Amino acid sequence: MGDMSDVRWLDADEQRIWRGFMTAVTKFTEHLDRQLQRDSGMPVAYYEILVALSEAPERSLRMSELALVCHSSRSRLSHAVARLEKEGWVQRQACPSDRRGSIAVLTDRGFAVLEAAAPGHVTAVREHLFDVLTPEQLRSLAEISQAIERGLQTECAQVRAEMVEF
Repeated sequence: MGDMSDVRWLDADEQRIWRGFMTAVTKFTEHLDRQLQRDSGMPVAYYEILVALSEAPERSLRMSELALVCHSSRSRLSHAVARLEKEGWVQRQACPSDRRGSIAVLTDRGFAVLEAAAPGHVTAVREHLFDVLTPEQLRSLAEISQAIERGLQTECAQVRAEMVEF
């Protein structure tokens, strides 16, 4: 790490923008989490896993692919899938092509739970994101989100390369 003189410190405006961004993202995520917990008995992370599986061919993904899609660590995903298995919403199967790997499959019960949870979740997203921004702001948000993601792509590619199949 370089010395302190190398740091490009944030000025007052940048501090305000940074803190505002973090507060908005944190509050928005917490709101979605509370809504899903209250109405469907699951956190956002579990909902995202169910969505990813529902959109996959045959409602199944290798655990390693599911971790990438859900932007999750192996251990966090394994813990979440174990909880979803206990609920009967997801089933883990051995990967036929790789004994070490496993596949997560969305069960019919899990799909039904997702179908029941989706309207409330989408309503919360619409009310607290789409309904509070103008069409121009939404276009800007899309561009900003893409720019931030592009800025992190090198790091994301490195994480993908390092990820061990499981």
